Amino acid sequence: MQHEEMINERIDQLIAEYLSGSLTADAFQELKNWSQQSDENRMYVRNQIEVWFSSGVTAKDKVFDKEEAFARFQKRIGKKEPKVYRFSWKTFYRREPCTPCTAFPEPAIQSRAAWCVCRSLLPLAGYWKGQETLRQTFSDMVVEAPLGARTKLYLPDGTLVWLNAGSKITYSQGFGMDNRQLSLEGEGYFEVVHNQDLPFEIHTHEVDLRVLGTKFNFKNYSDDEEVTVSLLEGKVALHNSLKSMSDLYLSPNEKMVLNKRTGEMVKSRARAENSMLWTNDELFFDEELLEDIAKKLMRSYDVRIEIADSLKNRRFYGSFKVMGNTIEEVLETIASTNRMKYRYENEKYILY
Repeated sequence: MQHEEMINERIDQLIAEYLSGSLTADAFQELKNWSQQSDENRMYVRNQIEVWFSSGVTAKDKVFDKEEAFARFQKRIGKKEPKVYRFSWKTFYRREPCTPCTAFPEPAIQSRAAWCVCRSLLPLAGYWKGQETLRQTFSDMVVEAPLGARTKLYLPDGTLVWLNAGSKITYSQGFGMDNRQLSLEGEGYFEVVHNQDLPFEIHTHEVDLRVLGTKFNFKNYSDDEEVTVSLLEGKVALHNSLKSMSDLYLSPNEKMVLNKRTGEMVKSRARAENSMLWTNDELFFDEELLEDIAKKLMRSYDVRIEIADSLKNRRFYGSFKVMGNTIEEVLETIASTNRMKYRYENEKYILY
């Protein structure tokens, strides 16, 4: 029994270091190896992680306090009394969960974000979707910002990420140790921590991005007509996955626009800081298609908008604060250009 307690104390310490971001690569491998020895070990690690998060969950409008949760967790694992594990699917379940699914919050994520960890925390016997063997020891992290809200988080390597409404990123729990790769759906602003030995990569269906350390905004919602990347600092390399061409490199205050229909990818000069105004609750349209503007408004205000075909290719320029302005006030301002009109019927706004 004493030997078992010593082992558990060692594993508790590894889990604490992992969740606090201080776990070394060798220690990470030790934790993975131990978790693979039995289902009991796997469940022990999972339960301890649930205890850690239950130690730091805050009110719904506050930021998850990683340091406070870590301190409480250390205090709790220092006790020898039996642990009681509590897990609420009502609290942690995503609106459209994957199968199978185990969920818990990522440190420093605003509690309004929807998140889900799929493919299980640690390896399970079985197959993904009945066919694909589970290959990853630790699951992928999926972080989402719901409609009408934004999410701020720090990745394990210290990179700051803002996710705009209706956006999602996916990355492995080994992120920052042997890779810094993630996939993006939607829009994100990134302040990437420099790492000469480990490039930071973002993958989407149309464009792949590669940097060492920089600040940029990347917008690529699945229903947008265009992909845009705006660079504030550093340098980025962009690979066009739709059309064969040389990689495109951006310098500060340049932006790339890719047409999803033609595959054409071009760069131009821009005031890149305008691309991240949404992180301050501000909508900014820089000669954007009205169709894409409408999608921004739908995500920001969680409303339905329909556009006449004759307006979809028109471009507009403007800036609006989301808080303090209703959707009607924003549409009224756009309509004041005399380039469109709008009306509300059948629970949606119609632009014509």
